[in-house]
Amino acid sequence: MKIRIASLLASVAASSVLASPAAAQHAGHSSAEPQQRAEAQADAKVKCEEEAARHRAMGHPVTEGACEPAAQPETAMDHSKMDHMTMDHGSMSAQDGHSGMTMPMEQTGQESGQANHGAMNHGNMPMSQGQPVMTMPMPMGQSGQEAGQMDHSRMNHGAMPQDQTAHGEMDHGQMQDDPAPGQAMQNMQGMDHSALQMDSGPEIPLLPPPPEAGSGPARAAVSIWGEEAMNEARSELVRETDGGMRFWFQGDRLEYRAREGTDGYLWDIQGYYGGDIDKFWFKSEGEGSFGEPIEGAEVQALWSRAIAPFFDFQAGVRQDLTGPERTHAVIGIQGIAPYQFEVDAAAFVSTKGDVTARIEGELDQRITQRLILQPRAELALSAQDIPELGIGAGLDRIESGLRLRYEFAREFAPYVGVSQEWRFGGSADFARAEGEDPSVTNYVVGVRFWF
Repeated sequence: MKIRIASLLASVAASSVLASPAAAQHAGHSSAEPQQRAEAQADAKVKCEEEAARHRAMGHPVTEGACEPAAQPETAMDHSKMDHMTMDHGSMSAQDGHSGMTMPMEQTGQESGQANHGAMNHGNMPMSQGQPVMTMPMPMGQSGQEAGQMDHSRMNHGAMPQDQTAHGEMDHGQMQDDPAPGQAMQNMQGMDHSALQMDSGPEIPLLPPPPEAGSGPARAAVSIWGEEAMNEARSELVRETDGGMRFWFQGDRLEYRAREGTDGYLWDIQGYYGGDIDKFWFKSEGEGSFGEPIEGAEVQALWSRAIAPFFDFQAGVRQDLTGPERTHAVIGIQGIAPYQFEVDAAAFVSTKGDVTARIEGELDQRITQRLILQPRAELALSAQDIPELGIGAGLDRIESGLRLRYEFAREFAPYVGVSQEWRFGGSADFARAEGEDPSVTNYVVGVRFWF
């Protein structure tokens, strides 16, 4: 009788232990953990969608819905092969039990006491949106040996103190949430971007051309399109890339000169017709006093050839239109020197054997986008005295001026300014002999235009 009573009490105690709530084992998990996981998944999805949009902009195909988290099917736990032989439920109190785990009431206390949770490992158990109650129904007639066939080898309760109900000290390092968004981003990161050359900055160096570039036969397109078609295409390419033939005309100085004695006038025009390399260039200069014959006038016709990005070599002829008849051979350069100085230098050899030279330079200083201050200087030289022209050997004359113009349009700009002329050496003597002042100050008003 005593043996039956003891056996009955042991059976009741075992069933109480086995019926304790499994949720108590997860008491250490905070209720905020599902929300945190949901937020992490949302952040991963947003980053994945941003990455997908960037790849679509670059032309890479990205499947719609690639960033959606993969559904985690809830699979029923197969307890047919779970081993409870090593599970130690004997030392667990009723509060530490698994209420959702139903064990056979016919199990003896000895069988229940031999159950051991030391081998249970929660590290690899995937987590879903909540902490589900583990329900492992067992047949009421299952024997201890049959229960021993249940495999809890992946459950590790051994590291958890037997007197604690929380999982605060459990190692969840290997637990995995839904990997779909992160996996999608990894798939995109694995794409080869080495051939992309978008904004080449210091962080993205330009790649060299592939070794196949230029390895084909010369003029390979002729074998496909024919020599006649390719010659026409090459001619069209030259016409489109060299800028074509253009005409340009500029009135650099058209001005009225107020000075002591009789006021005067001056013109200085030039222009060209041609392409980027070769041009026909023409120039004309002259000046005089109102009511008197023109003091000097000339015209030049030049062939101009580009010899540098900003300089042309020029050669041609110059014809004097006043005074003793003179025709000169001309050789010179014209262009823009460093710091934006416009330079025009030429040497002249006349039909009489006279050798002279002239150098001009000017610089545009922008005060505003339309108001421009232009200093200008001109220097004339001669290798010999030319009495009939009033020119002495050496330094003939220097003219220096300052003009302020306003561009109502880029093609039209009136100006005011002052210009000072000096004659030197023999030229000054020739001027005095003619009753002229070798030093003259001119106050000028004029217009500059081009088309």
